[in-house]
Amino acid sequence: MPDSDIGDWFRSIPIITRWWFGLSIVFPLLGRIGLLNPYYMILDFSLVAYKFQIWRLFTSIVYFPLSPNTGFHYLINLYFLYNYSTRLESGVFDGRPADYLFLLIFNTISLIFLGFAMKLMLLMDALILSVLYIWCQINKDQIVQFWFGTQFKAMYLPWVLAAFNMILGQGGVMEITGIFVGHLYFFLMFKYPQDFGGRRLLSTPSILYNYLPNRRGGVSGFGQAPQARRQPDGRGGFPGGGQRLGDN
Repeated sequence: MPDSDIGDWFRSIPIITRWWFGLSIVFPLLGRIGLLNPYYMILDFSLVAYKFQIWRLFTSIVYFPLSPNTGFHYLINLYFLYNYSTRLESGVFDGRPADYLFLLIFNTISLIFLGFAMKLMLLMDALILSVLYIWCQINKDQIVQFWFGTQFKAMYLPWVLAAFNMILGQGGVMEITGIFVGHLYFFLMFKYPQDFGGRRLLSTPSILYNYLPNRRGGVSGFGQAPQARRQPDGRGGFPGGGQRLGDN
């Protein structure tokens, strides 16, 4: 049965990516058919701070305005969300859903502050791009494919995607914002403690482990976190990040 196949596929998605992916479909569709007013789902500092419309902090990362002109862009966003979030959660974060949820929380909070400062109303693009960026840095030497059969290392993919979208006239603010936030998390979580010998500045709150405990026996295979330089197999490297219209 087709319904059963779709259900089995959806349930096979790692839990954090599953919720993020599902909510990123539900809220845009509710806005499209008019059950939710898109105005109430965008990020607005004055409405959050003075009207206490706190839900905007959440809806701004899962809502995307659907129209004939934005439909393709939205589908590409869903593709990158599913593809790279699944790979990251099933790879270096395999068996550690609380740590992956903390990654998304940290990136979201960072984006919200930047969104307030830069007057950004929707953050879906930037959050997806930040996750893609982190995956590309963890798997920096893996060969990925872009349009027209071009191939290059994953470490360059985010920048290629950002440049491609700038050429298409889609600005670049969201791309750069996502790059910055992904870079910030990757540096604080991996680069600073491993390559600079500093203490780890980010730590998953214990309350998240109460609801999402670690599990053993997970299957990894989509890359590992960078190793410290003092280790024999240590590898470094930390370039930039990007989004959309690529394939790996």
